[in-house]
Amino acid sequence: MRILGINALFHDPAAALVIDGRTVAAAEEERFSRRKHGKRPLPFSAWELPEQAAAWCLKRAGLRPQDLDAVTYSFDPRLARPAQEMGLDDPWDHLRLTYAREAPAFLKTALPGLDPGLVRFVPHHMAHAASSAFAAPDAGNSSVLVLDGRGERASHLAARRVGHRLEALHAQDLPHSLGLVYEELTEHLGFLRSSDEFKVMALASHGRPRMRAELRRHVYPTGDGGFHATGVPWHELCPPRGPEEPWTQDHADVAASAQAVLEETLLDLVRWLHGRTHDRVLTLAGGVALNCVANSRIAREGPFSRVWVQPAAGDAGTALGGALLLSAAEGDEPEPMTGADLGREWSDAELGAWLKTAAVPFERPPDIAATVARALAGNRIVAWFQGRSEYGPRALGHRSLLAHPGHAGNLERLNDVKGREQFRPVAPMVLADRAADLFDGPLPSPYMLFVHDVAPAWRERVPAVVHVDGTARIQTVDPDREPLVAAMLGEFERLTGLPVVVNTSLNTAGRPMVDDPRDALECFGSSPVDLLAIGPYAIRRGDLFRTDSRSDDAGCPR
Repeated sequence: MRILGINALFHDPAAALVIDGRTVAAAEEERFSRRKHGKRPLPFSAWELPEQAAAWCLKRAGLRPQDLDAVTYSFDPRLARPAQEMGLDDPWDHLRLTYAREAPAFLKTALPGLDPGLVRFVPHHMAHAASSAFAAPDAGNSSVLVLDGRGERASHLAARRVGHRLEALHAQDLPHSLGLVYEELTEHLGFLRSSDEFKVMALASHGRPRMRAELRRHVYPTGDGGFHATGVPWHELCPPRGPEEPWTQDHADVAASAQAVLEETLLDLVRWLHGRTHDRVLTLAGGVALNCVANSRIAREGPFSRVWVQPAAGDAGTALGGALLLSAAEGDEPEPMTGADLGREWSDAELGAWLKTAAVPFERPPDIAATVARALAGNRIVAWFQGRSEYGPRALGHRSLLAHPGHAGNLERLNDVKGREQFRPVAPMVLADRAADLFDGPLPSPYMLFVHDVAPAWRERVPAVVHVDGTARIQTVDPDREPLVAAMLGEFERLTGLPVVVNTSLNTAGRPMVDDPRDALECFGSSPVDLLAIGPYAIRRGDLFRTDSRSDDAGCPR
């Protein structure tokens, strides 16, 4: 079966292609359109489709729309109810449902040659569940928990994978939603709703959960696999913050309180689910599963032996999940994900052609990994553009900004480069076989979806990656899976004695991650980054802005 998965209705529009159970390609529309999250999650934008991402997925496989066996759309309007009946204040939601019902016709226009009769509506949370249950390695029969803002009529799904089937066990009806509660707080704290929830998680580390008791009156588990989560009087807990205003201790404390109550509620849901299934493995998806602090607590205190989180846990992942769900239902053996690098890539020759067209001075060193390691050891900031781009919100060694972790000032320096708040942490990447020496938490951790306690002996050695609470959101690197990144880390350790490099996403605030070579050059040219490592080529900032620079026919400086 050749199945194209589409997510479009709310936010993070994306496309994924699954052929005979194997994930061939997956990409988010924002990487093509350069609009963060692809669009705002408004009813008026619900008609917008991931046209460029879908076209690229087909191109990657050499397919035309008429070659597809099915297209999945990760929302089923037949399951939805009017917003007012669900207790939601969303007077234009009917417009969203109209657009969803017309999705087959819209897709026919977006993908000329597609038979609209091939479009299948997939329940939103089942698509989320499939994105983790069928993509997780070595999962087998396993439990799956989905939590986000909303789907058709629920905000949560507890389910179980049994062979090629997903069995729904419980769903929490709207208006109760842990995701929507967290979104409300995000907006109350002056951040962008349905976008900046991760900032609330970071701010929480600076606060004390002294408002937890008050929040528990509005957010709490109900003991039956569900929860109550609505009606939080945020204005009574602390004053709202304007987007440009400084945050106060009250703002940090309410964030810490909300984070604590979220974690407690999730633990109750996880324990209920395990009591029903007694499985060894739990997989997680939905936007709430991007809360790496909560994930770590689930792994540490929950009853499951292993917890795996879909790296594209937000709505973008439902494009993949919908395709995997239908593929499995049609009898294909679902193949686990081997990595999140499912997006675009360019050959060395193609990258060289880009650089020549851009008329920038560049070189091709004998060993790009060693060149980058030396630059990092000299406390340079490096933009790293290698291989296929990542699917999901984390930079995992393909579109990254790298720095030396041993200089505490590099945290402020990188936040300045990216133009973002100084309370935001940056993450370490570390070789998988060295991680346990420095970090205590779930290992391996290849997708930056858990936080780990940093060993006391290392906190002063790698201060740039240690958050205010003594933790770090790590990425472990498997040399078999990521040989170039591993080679760079090994050389950096040889030069500095540190097996860790700072890794944050290659973008600036409010913009999507860099995806193609043009994006990389624009970001490098407009940011105080010292070196761009793009494929086997290196561009040095000093050479780029040297007024007397001359290049030979190969594009390399004389």
